[in-house]
Amino acid sequence: MAGRALLKAFASEVRRAREDLGLSQEALADRASLHRNYVGMIERSERAPTLLAMERVAAALRLTLSELVARAEARVR
Repeated sequence: MAGRALLKAFASEVRRAREDLGLSQEALADRASLHRNYVGMIERSERAPTLLAMERVAAALRLTLSELVARAEARVR
């Protein structure tokens, strides 16, 4: 699986899940204990998040990490 494609799919899935919950990037960042600029960079696929950051984002979106990654992988297929 192409790394860049998966990164873009992950970014898109984070944005979609955040918007589905009606959260702003700032609210998601607060829930995930991350900086709001970092969340924006994740959503624009400018940063490849660490595993810890991915887990925090998933939890803040009320998902497991495996659910969030599976959704991103499904976008790539």
